[in-house]
Amino acid sequence: MAPVISPVRTSDDFPPATVVCVIGGGIVGLTAALVLAERGVPVVVLEKGRLAGEQSSRNLGWIRKMGRSVADVPLARAADALWAGLAARVGEDVGYRQAGILYLARTRAEMDMHRSWLDAVRDLSLESRLVTAAQIDELVPRGQGQWAGGIHTPSDGRAEPTRAASAIARAAMQKGAVIVEQCAVRTLVLEGGRTTGVVTERGVIRCEQVLLAGGLWSRRFLGNLGVGLPTLPLICSALRTAPMEGMGEIAVGAPDFSFRKRMDGGYTITQRGALDAPLTMEHLRIGMRYLPTLRQQGGHLRIGIGREFVADLALARHWRETDISPFERVRVWDPAANGVLIREAMTNLGVAWPEFRAARIVQSWAGAMDITPDSLPAIGAVAKVPGLTLASGFSGHGFGTSLAAGELAADLLMGEAPIVDPAPYRLERFSRGGR
Repeated sequence: MAPVISPVRTSDDFPPATVVCVIGGGIVGLTAALVLAERGVPVVVLEKGRLAGEQSSRNLGWIRKMGRSVADVPLARAADALWAGLAARVGEDVGYRQAGILYLARTRAEMDMHRSWLDAVRDLSLESRLVTAAQIDELVPRGQGQWAGGIHTPSDGRAEPTRAASAIARAAMQKGAVIVEQCAVRTLVLEGGRTTGVVTERGVIRCEQVLLAGGLWSRRFLGNLGVGLPTLPLICSALRTAPMEGMGEIAVGAPDFSFRKRMDGGYTITQRGALDAPLTMEHLRIGMRYLPTLRQQGGHLRIGIGREFVADLALARHWRETDISPFERVRVWDPAANGVLIREAMTNLGVAWPEFRAARIVQSWAGAMDITPDSLPAIGAVAKVPGLTLASGFSGHGFGTSLAAGELAADLLMGEAPIVDPAPYRLERFSRGGR
């Protein structure tokens, strides 16, 4: 069952023209729309289903610098400041708490990985530090796990996925953005070699720029335009508990579980050591690009072939603007939670912190993430399609950087000075001539 999202009253109007069209009503696209509206740029957001209906509301809500690629840390640091000011900016509490994140290690090899990452970011002035088993007991008391140590970043935090995107959407509309749900974009209007509008299921909207922030669906949209974006799906199953007392505010990630406090007093929990990897036709097309990742993390993946393969096969990869698009056939991808992983998460957590054995599970859900070969998103202009900017491929950790990522996308499509160096996120890095 999908998480319950804070409701947003979107527009019933269908504008004939604007300056920027945003395809996708997830948190990155909505943030870009808010930035543009704050700058006085007319913008329309078009969402095929409902706002934040997929991974933007289904993620774990972690906001972290710790463990990120060195190239991704500047974006994460920029996002920290934006998260800290978001409540004042949108006039709502979205649950942002800078309560820290703690990663645990059971073995010396796992500690060596944390140590290597800390060495790699040494010059970036982060607050991350290695901690001992005794210090773990001080940070999160009453545990019974046997830990080799861990790594702690007190400046990392969390927020509520079911609140954040909705609050951003409301603030964007207050500043003039138009948001339309249940309206899929089928393709682009291309005239004179550049983008001049979008073709939706309800008609054409003329515009000067388009931002594609369609998450897992961006690969299929671009493929219809002859543009490649390598992303494959991974599915994370999660649960939430009823309110619990005494477990503290720090978010904790162990090799085979994670938990973080929620605004409602419960906890969001997952089996951190396992993700479902449903095979699709895309694995035959681009799977070889992921071999280095599989060698490193293949043990975390529960690979299988099932209904996802058939469902993916049934969706068109090429269509005309007059055809019903795949985005109208599947408004929201709502994968079922993996009950085995849910039980594993609670069992593993209960061994380490026995108080969780009495936790009452209120809800479980799953969300599909769009994973790139290097786990970094693609943010920037699409060279083959002038007037089109891309912000997708966030690989399961885009919620934390979403505020900075949306601003970066807005900066780039409007030709403004970027909030961070966009070089690590170039789409061209995936081409044969790229990095």
